[in-house]
Amino acid sequence: MRRLLTVDPDRLRSLRVQAGLDVRQLAAKVGATTRMVGYWEEGRHVPEAKNVKALAQALGCSIPELTGRQPGTESLADLRFAAGLSTEKAAAVLREEPLGRELFASATKLRDLERNRTVRGWKWRDPQCTGRLVRRLAQLYGVPVRMVLDAWIRSRPGDQLPALPEPKAKPPSAAALKRWDSLNDRQRVYLGEVMREDRMIEVEMWMRRAQQLPVPPAAQWRKLPFALRAAADLVGYTRLQERLRARGLHDPGAGPTLHALARHGLLSVSEDRIEVPGVGVVARVLVELHRVGRAAARAGLQEPREPGPPEHLLSEWLWRTVVRIIEAGADGLAENSLAGKAPFYLAVGYKPAPNAHASRGFIESRPVMATDGTHVREYRWHLTDLGRRHVLEYGHQYGAIYHNADIPPD
Repeated sequence: MRRLLTVDPDRLRSLRVQAGLDVRQLAAKVGATTRMVGYWEEGRHVPEAKNVKALAQALGCSIPELTGRQPGTESLADLRFAAGLSTEKAAAVLREEPLGRELFASATKLRDLERNRTVRGWKWRDPQCTGRLVRRLAQLYGVPVRMVLDAWIRSRPGDQLPALPEPKAKPPSAAALKRWDSLNDRQRVYLGEVMREDRMIEVEMWMRRAQQLPVPPAAQWRKLPFALRAAADLVGYTRLQERLRARGLHDPGAGPTLHALARHGLLSVSEDRIEVPGVGVVARVLVELHRVGRAAARAGLQEPREPGPPEHLLSEWLWRTVVRIIEAGADGLAENSLAGKAPFYLAVGYKPAPNAHASRGFIESRPVMATDGTHVREYRWHLTDLGRRHVLEYGHQYGAIYHNADIPPD
């Protein structure tokens, strides 16, 4: 098991030499004795958290450079260490606040938390309470909430996850209102009913998941049947047509109205062919609502704007990168398949920028050896344990937020 709060003695000595300092000069900068710095470099003692922060500042390096900890693998102890706080100091700060008093925070409990031991007190097992603690530790350690949550999962892989609040709904954007205002009355009715049908299908998919029934990819079920190109007395009406008929609108003008909404970029129109019993194969018109169309309909119907993803979730393009790696299966995804900045935000050992916070650590590059075992043939991307846990816990939430971005079936 990796020792907590460890500074690599060889790294410390090498960084001191690179900085052009002798032991005495470094001791003066850190506020320690020359003998103690010597003990650190010999590995006889481990610097306290406050000293590690001072060492990094004196040597002009990052704390991970001293500890050898790869970005994207931080534990709860690492985050506290990097903030220059002892467990005693962190607990003292927490006890000054209602949350800390509610948890009866102490240095012992923080150490138990970091070492994956049982923390005494039933509120430490309450996801709502631990969710509040995650947010407070993020403030205390000066890092994003997502870093504390990820570190929590790494440090305590068997725990129930802390519950973080969902983002609050926002008022409609000016752009969405402008799109709605540009539509005529008929187009507004069509767009509103398409949105309601889209929601109904989404609820049906969630119910199927809850009942552990197979669910088709979102790219399929988001395409809503609008009409069948056959006589209504033979094939009947789709649910969307029935909705429009209830609003006093019927088939005439359906084509021009849908295509006008498509020209506005609010939805897309396509066709497929299906078998209708007793009739044969007929063409079917499908409509798929776009995000801007959903936003325009919400604005026009005076509904709050959909909030963005919670702060502990990935952006859509990063989530789609994770889905690509899942789709690659056990063999993983070829390393050169991830062009651009995705690895800097997702991969172990990466950071988006020199002074930025570390990546999420959801993916890692693993070597594939040649058949004779003499050399590495290539590297391929795989999910880390943290990445798999994140997908397991939040995959369906991503499917709801980012339409057409479901987890691929097993």
